[in-house]
Amino acid sequence: MPDTDHHHHHGHRHAGAAEDDYTDLLELDAEVLRDYWAAALDWVQAAAAGTARTRLLDLGAGTGTGAVGLAQRFGDAEVIAVDVSPVSVAKIGAKAEAAGLGACVRPVEADLDAGWPDLGTLDLTWASASLHHLADPARVLRDVLAATRPGGLIAVSEFAAQLLFLPDDLGLGRPGFEGRITDVLGRAYRDEMPTLGSQWAPRLAEAGWTVVAEREFLVDLDRPADPSAGRYARAWFARLSEGLADRLEPDDQATLAALLDSRDPRSLLSRRDLRIRGGRTITIGRRD
Repeated sequence: MPDTDHHHHHGHRHAGAAEDDYTDLLELDAEVLRDYWAAALDWVQAAAAGTARTRLLDLGAGTGTGAVGLAQRFGDAEVIAVDVSPVSVAKIGAKAEAAGLGACVRPVEADLDAGWPDLGTLDLTWASASLHHLADPARVLRDVLAATRPGGLIAVSEFAAQLLFLPDDLGLGRPGFEGRITDVLGRAYRDEMPTLGSQWAPRLAEAGWTVVAEREFLVDLDRPADPSAGRYARAWFARLSEGLADRLEPDDQATLAALLDSRDPRSLLSRRDLRIRGGRTITIGRRD
């Protein structure tokens, strides 16, 4: 599932136009779900209070929403923003510069599936919807632990509930379209990314972390006023349609095509009945 995370933006992705579409989705996630991002990073900041935090890591940083948010909250800390995509890494640098934080955020292009880069000793790691994209997330969690000083933290954000956007009756096709596409998506992702989801506390513990806190952040925006909401919904469904449309029944394929067709008055860009709802769970672990 895509994210600010998600969402990220953290594993191997298609190049070219698909890559640009994905980074656009991440930017829209940050814009439309800005209240979630602010609350989540504020909570992580509070959890890290009381000790010095001088080197932070955004693991699978996407377009840098988390990295910039961390830099804004942790004063003079260095934030290392790691992503496998050169497109994303370039966007991270541009976003940090635009926020006046270019000196605080260090973008690093690295494929964590190929091994752990030398990032120095870490005080805090933020991983938003990124670990499930990795071939061996358990190994990466151990690598982060080894690089973290005693008392340092990791905060893992993952989907508690997939984002939903649509009413049951769309005025086209059979009612229940979004439920059916969500079921198909869930089956596909369980095969491709078995660690997708919010159950990271036991995985952190198995990797050697001491789980110290966990919180679910709910998203529920009814008829969002943000003008980007329709674009966000369209970007989300366009992402889902990649390699998925042929798994749908023909009538649902037609509904999806209409929702994505900007010329159709029933499209996601034109709808006034969107309600964005879902949730993300943040789990915090400490190195003892």
